[in-house]
Amino acid sequence: MADTLIFNPLTYDPAHFDTETRRLLRATIDWFESRGKRRIIEDYRSRAWLGDFLEFSAKEGLFATFLTPASATDREDARWDTARIAALNEIFGFYGLDYWYAWQVTILGLGPVWQSDNAAARDRAAELLSQGEVFAFGLSEKAHGADIYSTDMLLAPDGDGGFLATGSKYYIGNGNAAGLVSVFGRRTDVEGPDGYVFFAADSRHPAYHLVKNVVDSSKYVSEFRLDGYPVGPDDVLHTGRAAFDAALNTVNVGKFNLCTASIGICEHAMYEAVTHAHNRILYGRPVTAFPHVRRELADAYVRLVGMKLFSDRAVDYFRSAGPDDRRYLLFNPMTKMKVTTEGEKVIDLMWDVVAAKGFEKDTYFAQAAVEIRSLPKLEGTVHVNLALILKFMRNHLLDPAGYEPVATRLDAADDAFLFRQGPARGLGSVRFHDWRPAFDAYATVPNVARFREQADALCDFVARIAPDERQSRDLDFLLSVGQLFALVVHGQLILEQARLTGLDEDVLDELFSVLVRDFSAHAVELHGKDSASGEQQDWAVAAIRRPVVDEARSARVWERVEALSGAYEMAL
Repeated sequence: MADTLIFNPLTYDPAHFDTETRRLLRATIDWFESRGKRRIIEDYRSRAWLGDFLEFSAKEGLFATFLTPASATDREDARWDTARIAALNEIFGFYGLDYWYAWQVTILGLGPVWQSDNAAARDRAAELLSQGEVFAFGLSEKAHGADIYSTDMLLAPDGDGGFLATGSKYYIGNGNAAGLVSVFGRRTDVEGPDGYVFFAADSRHPAYHLVKNVVDSSKYVSEFRLDGYPVGPDDVLHTGRAAFDAALNTVNVGKFNLCTASIGICEHAMYEAVTHAHNRILYGRPVTAFPHVRRELADAYVRLVGMKLFSDRAVDYFRSAGPDDRRYLLFNPMTKMKVTTEGEKVIDLMWDVVAAKGFEKDTYFAQAAVEIRSLPKLEGTVHVNLALILKFMRNHLLDPAGYEPVATRLDAADDAFLFRQGPARGLGSVRFHDWRPAFDAYATVPNVARFREQADALCDFVARIAPDERQSRDLDFLLSVGQLFALVVHGQLILEQARLTGLDEDVLDELFSVLVRDFSAHAVELHGKDSASGEQQDWAVAAIRRPVVDEARSARVWERVEALSGAYEMAL
């Protein structure tokens, strides 16, 4: 029986989507499958530009259908639907992160456009999408990174109501081919935040100079320079504080895509790893007969299931967001930070099993082991996102508000609020529903109950011995606290999704045995921090728990892992 928790191209049937969405997802899978594993790996190794893929996308109208909001087109099937965008992220990750990257930076490039009131720019973007063009997001710079306060892209008034833009941008995906690049800069004649400008540029314009690809990859991560690039009224997307907000709100939208790409990478790698290990004989036994191998593969499997459960549930909060419900602002950096770092752990666990096989050039695993590292480092580092998550900790743990339950959101609706999020501030005032009922519903599952003890202990920590003023300036200490809080949020949404989908409780129990171990490990880390007080050290030791061991449960979960052997292999 096929495992329905892990994506399998051979059995995939997204019946919950509308007809055109199902057709496009299936067409995308079929394009990759017909291309074959050997060709995809060779394109990856030779750093080939993705022209054939973009030609396929243009022919099918893939990007145009999935990335044009309903307000920007009269096409019946076009909308910005986070649920189906997440599904496509997973497929792209499954076959190769380079394909996902071209799509991801197109999403970022579109963010400032769809947030803009500039009708001409919106019409131009919709038309370019319909022609199969890609987009780019010109925010970061070589000297300043993503520190947009310090941008050196300067717009000088041209005397006719427009500007001439001069400056460089660095680490800009699709900068070699984008029909529209959303570029962030500042006016030379206006000081402070009022001088910010987001404008649209064309990579084919004579004043746009492509310098180089800054990475050795099919991903074209460009450095480009503008020299007196003319910016007219139809090119201006945002000015002043609205330009700053558009930058952060765009990242809010695009950041979410990293989690499902990570999931796709791990799924393909897992088929290879389990199949290889189960069919390799050492000392007269399959490699999977060794207890440590079974533990590592089972841990990888349940971590991957947890990644999927959390991300699927986070989609619902994104799609149900509004001015009075901004819970997505916590779950978004959680998907970016927690899910992508879980992906690294999944790959590392499997790599310990496949060992040298993971380096071989004819495997997907070899590129998975490289590419999985990039996702925690794109759209803000782990540390940046952990620091962001901490802003929500007290309200989430100690001060819940009343919300109506959020349903599973797989409906064919346009997620319009994502492009009218408003000012990018006020995070400390965001309120959340009570996290405890999700745990109460599974109080009889041994390791959920064990983890609940640790979650309650964290509430005591925050209420009684939270970081003082000195520790609040010690980011190293705060990040340890953030890891503990992130685990509670991770567990909460996993449990919510488990309830909605009827997840097998053996899998859930095994997953929470891993989370109990993780919480204990982070408690030990906090104990060892230089600035931890005596009370905090005592708390850390008291929060350590041992997971509830159940050999029969573990054996049943192992059967699910073992069944992945030979369940999918990409045709050559």
